[in-house]
Amino acid sequence: MTRTIHDLATPALLVDVDDLDANLDLLSAALPGDRLRPHVKAHKCTALARRQAGRGHRNFTCATVREMVGMAAAGLGDDLLLANEVVDPERLKRLAALDARVTVAIDSEATLRAAAAAGLREVLIDVNVGLPRCGCPVEQAGSLADLARTNGLEVRGVMGYEGHVVGNEDRDAREKGCEESMELLLRAHADVGGEVVSAGGTGTYDCNRWATEIQAGSYALMDTAYAKLGLPLRQALQLWCSVISVSERFAVADGGLKSLGMDHGNPSLPDGGKLWFCSDEHITFAPETPVAVGDRIRVTPAHVDPTVAYHERLHLVSGEAVVDSWEVDLRGW
Repeated sequence: MTRTIHDLATPALLVDVDDLDANLDLLSAALPGDRLRPHVKAHKCTALARRQAGRGHRNFTCATVREMVGMAAAGLGDDLLLANEVVDPERLKRLAALDARVTVAIDSEATLRAAAAAGLREVLIDVNVGLPRCGCPVEQAGSLADLARTNGLEVRGVMGYEGHVVGNEDRDAREKGCEESMELLLRAHADVGGEVVSAGGTGTYDCNRWATEIQAGSYALMDTAYAKLGLPLRQALQLWCSVISVSERFAVADGGLKSLGMDHGNPSLPDGGKLWFCSDEHITFAPETPVAVGDRIRVTPAHVDPTVAYHERLHLVSGEAVVDSWEVDLRGW
């Protein structure tokens, strides 16, 4: 018998299969083949990655060693980039032993030597293009690349993430910020060399014309933070919750901080309901129309990446029918 969403224990993640496929099709047309290096941190699911690979995207970005290992084990190791600095020698040795093409980001002499000592062979120079996170200063990129080559590493090029501008709701400001960041990255690339200029995200996939590849990830499932940008992408992911308590003024559903990424703001509620607050296991809200205990509601998360990481499975749905369930098999470290 066909399962429906009403058979699922809540809270549960629902993925509208038509919306997912529309998003994948849109990016495969906009950024065909190697122009897109999908970031798997957004979904942590090899089944979804296979769907991306089926549209011609065989190169992937990862945020953790766990993701790299899982992608390689799933036969998706054609070209994996760890777009993150790692210094743990045992984890780096695991990467070096993979039956996959592995490239790691480095931004210092310490991360360079850690990669070389582990037996890794290919790197990108991670450059700070304005986001106060990882990345070396532009002025140091060339000397770091020279040192990497001296230590037997192949430098494939540069990467930099304009994460401080990808969510800007002002289109003109977002484009200007992206251009300014890429000017920095191209300056570094002139000193570093190599064929790769890796950058970008969902918010700049359609305006970053300087990078050779775009590391978009959230585009597949989307969230309300990116929805504010007016991109032609659909909200494919929702949290399916049960109403567990009702009073005269408010109702409570079984979602909350342990099932929703909240760093980009509150989730949105159906039918214009007003969210009061989220606590560990509860969403307290004022419904637009009356609800009863046992009713189900769909909640749309503000940030897809941490939301997915809280859950063990993605349930693919068409209408109310559950057509498949995918394990979120790249969770954890």
